Formats: sequence, C-alpha cells, structure tokens
Amino acid sequence: MILRIAGGVVAAVFLGAIAYLNLSPIGRIYLPSGTGITAKQLCSMVFVSRLDEAFARDAYIDPLLGDAADLLSVSVDHEQQSVRASVFGLFWRQHAIYREGLGCTLDRGGRQFDPDLTLPLAREFDPLPLNTAHRDAHFDTDAINAALDNAFADTKPARRHTLGVAVLHRGRLVAERYAPQADRNTRFLGWSMTKSVAATLAGVLVQDGDITLDHVPESFAGLEDRQDITLDHLLRMNAGLALREGNDGTDPTSQMLFTQRDMAQFAATRERLHAPGEHWEYMSGSTVLATRALQDRLGDTLEDQVTGLRERLFEPLGIHTAVMEPDASGTLVGSSYMYATAHDWARLAQLYLDSGLVDGQRIIPANWPDLATDATPGSADPYGLGFWNPPASNNLPAGTYTMHGFQSQLAFIMPEQELVVVRFGATNNVSSGSYNLAREIVAALREPAPEEPQAAVEDAQ
Repeated sequence: MILRIAGGVVAAVFLGAIAYLNLSPIGRIYLPSGTGITAKQLCSMVFVSRLDEAFARDAYIDPLLGDAADLLSVSVDHEQQSVRASVFGLFWRQHAIYREGLGCTLDRGGRQFDPDLTLPLAREFDPLPLNTAHRDAHFDTDAINAALDNAFADTKPARRHTLGVAVLHRGRLVAERYAPQADRNTRFLGWSMTKSVAATLAGVLVQDGDITLDHVPESFAGLEDRQDITLDHLLRMNAGLALREGNDGTDPTSQMLFTQRDMAQFAATRERLHAPGEHWEYMSGSTVLATRALQDRLGDTLEDQVTGLRERLFEPLGIHTAVMEPDASGTLVGSSYMYATAHDWARLAQLYLDSGLVDGQRIIPANWPDLATDATPGSADPYGLGFWNPPASNNLPAGTYTMHGFQSQLAFIMPEQELVVVRFGATNNVSSGSYNLAREIVAALREPAPEEPQAAVEDAQ
C-alpha cells in the first residue's frame, strides 16, 4: 500500500510538472523549439548535406541545446528519410520529413502539406575547375595554403569545425579545402546567408518588372495597420513587427522556425511595435514575409514557385545544387534554410562582383549591389538589403561586404580585389577565424606577372 501511495505521489508530481511546463515559456516555446530544431536540422544534415548523423548532432545541434540535449529521444529512419525527436520519447514530439529537391520540413499537418511531393533537381552539380595557372600568377601559393591551414586548425574542447572553404578570383576557383566530414559535393547550410539569396531573388523580379520594392505583401491582407509595410522594409528589417531574435529557444524567431506550420502567417500577425522605417532590429521573420511575397510572383503552386526560383535565379548562374526548404504551408524559408555546395554559394556571390551580369545577360538591376550595401539607418554593423557591411575594425579592404549566417557561415565579397571567399562550418561559442582567413587571402594576392600564362585547369584533389 505504501509503495502504491508513493508511486501515485511520484506520478502526480511528474504530471503536475509536465502540466506546469506546458503552460510556461519553457513548455510552450523552448522544449518544442528544441525538439523542432533537432528533428528538422538533423533531417537536413543527414539527407540534404549527407553528413554523418553523430557529427551533425555533436557539432551543429547539441551545442545549441545545452543540457536539454540529454532530455531528447531522437530516431533517424533512413528508409523513410525522416527524423523524430521528443522529450523522454513522450512529450513535445516533432517529425521532419525529407522530400527530394525540397529538403526537410517539420510535418505539422494541414492540407497544404504533401509528404509525397518531390521536385528533383534537373541537373547534376557542375564543379568549378581549379585554375592553378591563374592562382600562381596572382597569388603567393604558400600564403594561400597557410591561410587554409589556419582556417582548419582546431583544438579541443573549443572547436571551430571549419568544414569547407572556397576562393574565387575574377570568377576563377583558385583555392578550396574541406574537412574530412565533407567534400566539394556537400551541400552546406547557409543559415542567414539565405537572406542574401532572398534579396537577390527580389533583384531578379525587380529587373523583370514583376515586383517593386514598395510592394505591400499579400500576407498583410485584411490587416489595416500593416498596409504601409513594404518589401523594402521587410528585406531591410525595419518593418516594426514584434519578431525578436535571440537564438535562445524562447524568442519569437525560434518559435516561428521550429514550432509553426505557417511561418509567414505567424510573422504577419505579430504585434506592431514601431512605424515602418522607424526602428531597425535583426529578425528572420521579416525575410520570411519577404520571401512569401517573392515566391507568390513565381507561380501559384509550390512546384511552380520552386521551378521559377531555379530557372530565373539559380540556373543562369550555373547553380544546380541549391535547395531552399519550405515550411509545412509551402512558404520557402528564405531567412534560414538554403543548402548548396561551396562552389554554388560562391557563384551567387560572384554575381555581385559581375554587377549582376551573366554572359552578358542582366540578372539583377545594375544598381542592385549598391542597394544591397546601402546601410539601413540604425542598423548594426551596418545592414543593407540582405547583406552586411563589416565595420572598419575588422580590417578588411574598403568596400567589402558579406553574406553572413549563424554558426559562422560567411561569404566575403571584395570588389576592389575581385575576390570571393566562402567559409562554412559549425562554430559555436568560439571565434571561427573567418575574418582572419579573408585577411590572409587578401595578403596572399599579388600583382599579376607581365605575361600571365595560358589558363590551365585541373580538378581539386
């Protein structure tokens, strides 16, 4: 009898604790976000990036969860290509499904989500050839190799986990290196580098006359106090909505990315705190709303929209590995969820060095690189239209700007040096060394020889 009573007390306390957690921010946002990021990101790392499951959890995911990682039950189904995560195998369950060409999505139900939909990529990855003749004519090769050595140097317990680096000069690949866990075929997560992709897609649609920066997104239909929020405000993150981003699992951005079926609807209906243009604050929800407006111009269905994204932005650049993942409602998560090889990320950056031209064809307006780097009033670092302008304290060449993502995903665009440097990894709570890498690559650049040798190319080893 005593044992039964004690067992009942324990059960009551346990259930009471669960009920309390469900009503608290920890239960409403933090733990569902924890199971959500685990299911979603592990699915993408395993089935999109093709990384080892244990490495993906150890490097990318568990450091974000802290002690909560020990509470999670996680299973990867390689046959069904899906991942499930929960607390103690019982609570705050989340399920992510991989769909070819669409990546991974948290299955939160709803008639708009088709778990069987696939949109395979039409072409295989087209790697850039390593141009050793151009490299040797323009760089100190030993200095480049030393810069790469430094970028990949790691010590325990604080590891920077650099996974991939590629360097373009005048559009030619002059250096690349990968960690043992990756290679040139690995699709790297860009995190917020994806915002630069969304801004570039806006440029494509503006160039083609399909949208303007003063367009008011359809997501605000019926919301009278949102009719003065434009695409420009959303891409610049000064729309004034309550979409705080703290990367702590309890903020609205975490709630949006890892617990919501329709991210655009969630973002559109958040409280309005400021008049548009009045206050700048970094918030991924703004870019999600911008991407929703942009994809609506590409077609009526998700299939048409993804096809339009590929045909109008990626394929003209020779990008054939990019996967931008949608949420369960079909909204492409243009704030955070694009995967591509290092070469293809570098190709996107190169478009800006080429003033928006590809083989003589204008992809984005001639003034788009200037708009992208035009600092938004009140922004940090400062921030432009989906791109960052690093402060002078970083000692990078004048005019450098970046695509920048969480866990130190970076693309450096250096117009005067005609350089693109991309770096990918899983860096948490330690300097990634990325800015030092960019500085050392610049230092390795030298004046070309009087007679530059005939370009010779070879595949990277």
